[in-house]
Amino acid sequence: MADPTNVRSLAVTVDDVVTAVQAREEGRTAVLRATPPFHARMRARLHVDRDDADADAIHLDPRDLLDEGTPPFPTPAETEDRLRASDREYTREAHREFHREAVAEWRAAAREHVVDGVTLSTPDGPHAVAIKPLES
Repeated sequence: MADPTNVRSLAVTVDDVVTAVQAREEGRTAVLRATPPFHARMRARLHVDRDDADADAIHLDPRDLLDEGTPPFPTPAETEDRLRASDREYTREAHREFHREAVAEWRAAAREHVVDGVTLSTPDGPHAVAIKPLES
């Protein structure tokens, strides 16, 4: 059935959530998507959102799957400032490595902030759905 109100819970891998949020923060378009037919328990997977995507699918902004306590995603400008303020010498390569380390730390921290549920917008109005995080 293509009725999203049939869905009671969505299982998502924590890695998919974190990777999709990272993609969004880096300017790419990624969602967590569940496709019909909809059942009580569904799996939402990482998907690069395209205009030709299935209109009946559930598309979740991955940022909605992390709580408000999630640390902000590190930007290259922020990591450059932190590197320059440290006792390490600034080079482009040092900055790239420092940024990679900051992103890895963010990914590890973000894994702990997956929400327990979300509200979907449906043609019949808001519909609460439980989120079931899976370790990969």
